Amino acid sequence: MKFILVIAYLILTVAGLVLMKLGGNPGTIALKEGTITLGMSVISGIGFICYLCSFLLFTRIVVMFNLSYIFPICTGIVQILTLIASAVVFKENITMQSAIGAAIIIVGIIIMNLKQTQT
Repeated sequence: MKFILVIAYLILTVAGLVLMKLGGNPGTIALKEGTITLGMSVISGIGFICYLCSFLLFTRIVVMFNLSYIFPICTGIVQILTLIASAVVFKENITMQSAIGAAIIIVGIIIMNLKQTQT
């Protein structure tokens, strides 16, 4: 169950980022006659909801895992998935520097998951 929550978090985070960028509207907040109004495109709104849900999931995930373990792993995976999504959805170029950076992140995640030998 814990890992299903992590996968849902990763999907919602990347979907939220992609949809907010696709919506192209950062949103507006206004105070009119004592009422706060929020305006944004539907796609940006869905992205915002996805990102908000991912945040709520992450608050649950950090309770279930060691923070020093789960935070760097999730952050690294989100960075790599966002890099891939930006190339696929927005046709952004993946430079040599970004590919090397992604490789370093992957190596770091692998190293973090290696079992330590007891001496």
